Amino acid sequence: MAITNPEDITRAAAKKTAQNEVVLNSAYIDGEWIDIVPLSASGEEASHHSLYDPSSAEVIATTQLCSKSQVDAAATAASKALLSWSQTTVSERADYLNAIAAVMEQQFNKLVGLSVLNSGKPIEEAKIDVGDAIACYRYYANLIVSQSTLTEVTINESGIRLLKTLAPIGVCALIVPWNFPMVTTSWKLAPALAAGCTVILKPSEVTLLPELMLGNILSAIGLPKGVVNILPGAAEVGTAMTSHPLIDKVSFTGSNGVGEKVMIQAAKGIKDISLELGGKSAIIVRADADIDHACDLIIGGIFTNAGQICSATSRLLVHYDIVQKLFAQLKIKTHSLQVGDGFDPDTQMGPLVSQQQLTQVQKYLDIATIENLECLTSGNALDKQGYFASPTIYINVSTDSQLWQEEIFGPVLVSTIFKDDAEAIRMANDSKFALAATIVSADEQAALEMALQIQAGHIWINEQQIVLPEAGWGGFKQSGIGRELGKDGLSAYQQSKHILLPN
Repeated sequence: MAITNPEDITRAAAKKTAQNEVVLNSAYIDGEWIDIVPLSASGEEASHHSLYDPSSAEVIATTQLCSKSQVDAAATAASKALLSWSQTTVSERADYLNAIAAVMEQQFNKLVGLSVLNSGKPIEEAKIDVGDAIACYRYYANLIVSQSTLTEVTINESGIRLLKTLAPIGVCALIVPWNFPMVTTSWKLAPALAAGCTVILKPSEVTLLPELMLGNILSAIGLPKGVVNILPGAAEVGTAMTSHPLIDKVSFTGSNGVGEKVMIQAAKGIKDISLELGGKSAIIVRADADIDHACDLIIGGIFTNAGQICSATSRLLVHYDIVQKLFAQLKIKTHSLQVGDGFDPDTQMGPLVSQQQLTQVQKYLDIATIENLECLTSGNALDKQGYFASPTIYINVSTDSQLWQEEIFGPVLVSTIFKDDAEAIRMANDSKFALAATIVSADEQAALEMALQIQAGHIWINEQQIVLPEAGWGGFKQSGIGRELGKDGLSAYQQSKHILLPN
């Protein structure tokens, strides 16, 4: 991977990229950047919006956000482009996906810098994000060329043949969150393009800087006009997308409250839908676990990205035989975490993404005080400029606690003890969410047996939260509908089609 000098990843360099290369006050429609004027032709007033540096709470840039009129233009462009794009060969689509990955590699440090600047995450985490996005485009480029165009279906009737093919589902509305800019975009966009779909993409208005670079990349590789349209907009733009008559599929990642609204909006016109929603994942530490390694997995599972991860293992279940030793070690390791500016190479946990998110976390810290929860570490927002919260761990938490039951989306861990595997499994499954889980144990077979009984779409055993392009991603219960990544992620943008003919 062609990566420039890491010293290029600085706040000053990122601000320069934001000023000189990110196209603001514009929407990417039909292959061009279109100005978002303060008052649109339809009479709708465009929205003025500030982008912040979470490490300092300072405004980085301001921009106009789209209105519904841009949604109409983008949907029309995507609909017109569908006829030709859906008929391109798989090798052509693979070439474009590989070209996106290649340009992202060339701009690696710029994309990392913009992510740190706009999301606050540490440099090393942002590097992983950009690398993961690149890998996703490459994965679907390889997958689509390996997929058969026509396959013969075995049948019992004589004198006839039955063939199966896969057709693109159509025009797709992709709505992505702020916690992993570029990553969740690639999870949706790469398989949609591979399948032959055209797209309207709404990145989060909170982290627009790295996401808007995609429009420049698409122009640079010569992607046909209208195939991908990018609308920087707020909730009303998402609503207009999910309810638009030209949209065939909606793929949304975000909160459960918004996900329910998306389902209602997508019902009009009977749109296909994929939802990746909340989580309250468990990490189970068995009595035979290596305590030092277990602490590393616990910390990684809840404090990476400042806990702003849908799969964050925010419920800790510890066997009572090792609870005192584990908590003692966990306290030491948590206190040693370096919390600070994402551009500081020593930073291990950055700020929350926004004041709104800091307020959300503070609400739960206040609830913990009301509930008189026992705090192992911190329990406070940091008294410093920016949107910082301290890594917080509560112990001996009742499963009736709001903090145990509700997704906080911040660096807050709640824990309790269990006496045997059956009790751990029962408590892990006692949640309205079922996205992910982690098991820590020296006995791999016992861990595998537990994994088969835990309700979750993805389970790690003795490993950090590595998410591979090859592995389908999604959950059960209220954690969502459908899967992203892997072969399932491609299937989400395809419909099966059968052809019967004489033998």
